[in-house]
Amino acid sequence: MNIQVGIVEDEKQIRESLTVLINGSEGFSCIHAFETAEEAIISIPSLHLDVVLMDIHLPGKDGIDCILNLKPTCNSVQFLMCTSFEDTDSVFKALKAGTSGYITKTTQPSKILDAIVEVFNGGSPMSSNIARKVVNSFQNSNAENKEMLKLSEREKEILHLLSKGLRYKEIADSLFLSTETVRTHIRNIYEKLHVNSRIEALNKVFPK
Repeated sequence: MNIQVGIVEDEKQIRESLTVLINGSEGFSCIHAFETAEEAIISIPSLHLDVVLMDIHLPGKDGIDCILNLKPTCNSVQFLMCTSFEDTDSVFKALKAGTSGYITKTTQPSKILDAIVEVFNGGSPMSSNIARKVVNSFQNSNAENKEMLKLSEREKEILHLLSKGLRYKEIADSLFLSTETVRTHIRNIYEKLHVNSRIEALNKVFPK
């Protein structure tokens, strides 16, 4: 087995270190290391790579845009994010774009190689802190869904408008209801969620 690897990383020292790591390890070959997404988008489709290590923050297009551009024509390539970005938004944008794994640049060299092998074999490697963020996000989403199930469709609409900061009259106007009807719906929302204010309701349904 010889895994053909590409790298997309704008920081020269990191790019060169990854290249040395991969070429110096049995069973791996770094076919090309790119500094920009634009270069990668042009060249990767013709390189027959197995795995691409992708940074997110790049000059010009970022790594997520790079994957979105490459995925339609590179179905057999597995993309593995290797980045310093650990925020939940970046993680889920990358996963939605088509990356198969997500590790941080602080990952030990041996673990980077393990992640390449894992993604090559169909797995989805993640750094432990990234995996925890994914789990927490799903747990919060599940809690949100349970609370929302208690509400009618109209109550959900009103709660959504409350979350945007609209006043009762503005909600009434947007839904073609009377202000008193909106007040009644909001009282019902509070009762169903066992809360006493707008802030409490929003915090319960949309946990941070």
